[in-house]
Amino acid sequence: MTEAAVVQSEKTQKSQVDAETTERFIAEKHIGERIKRLRLKKSMGLVELGKHTGLSASFLSQLETGRVVPTLRNLARIAMVFSKDLSYFFETEPHPMFRVHRRKERVRLPQTGVESPAYFFESLGYMVPDRHMDPYHAEFIPQAAETEPKPHLHQGYEFLYVMDGELSIRHGDQEVKLEVGDAVYFDAGTPHSYRCVSKKPATAIIVTMHQAAPAAAGGPIRHMGPLPVPKPAPAGTAAASTASLSERR
Repeated sequence: MTEAAVVQSEKTQKSQVDAETTERFIAEKHIGERIKRLRLKKSMGLVELGKHTGLSASFLSQLETGRVVPTLRNLARIAMVFSKDLSYFFETEPHPMFRVHRRKERVRLPQTGVESPAYFFESLGYMVPDRHMDPYHAEFIPQAAETEPKPHLHQGYEFLYVMDGELSIRHGDQEVKLEVGDAVYFDAGTPHSYRCVSKKPATAIIVTMHQAAPAAAGGPIRHMGPLPVPKPAPAGTAAASTASLSERR
């Protein structure tokens, strides 16, 4: 074979998609996993899906585990069962949200609008963009009995879990005392305030949820008994995000 022919042969080989690359491309699309997610979301078994698609349960099982490569015809059958377009199986999947917030990177901010802050708070979710809830770690300072806590309100709902100390929370016309392990969930559109009633500071995890409360909401707060606690960004970013709670407090 001449040198020119060898070069041309190498160019041809390099321009062709080999079987290994093809298999990797298919594997990266996680087609089998997508089929399984669709099926489980509808609480559908392999046999039932087989009846709708005309494919055997064993073949579908091999599809889901990646042991066989589906044809477009088979994918189309499956897609139609779940009212999906063929493109669903090839679109790039979004990466699941996962953000770590280190304690040393958090910014501690005081309650605003008062001369002597009754509490300090730190955002636990400042690194998450477009978040649907805002978690905070709050520390409530013991106050004199005659001190009247400043009430506030905001859209959505609020969840509070007491980790240490004792806390009194007023919601509208009612007031309840919370101890370690107690939790409360309420409509945040009703004026509410907190007061540390223990000799030492009280700490709590607070989660505010952004969705607006239904028109019929506004009833009494729901007090729950002891619950288990489930459990790097520039400082400016954390402060700017955490400031949103400060504006509501």
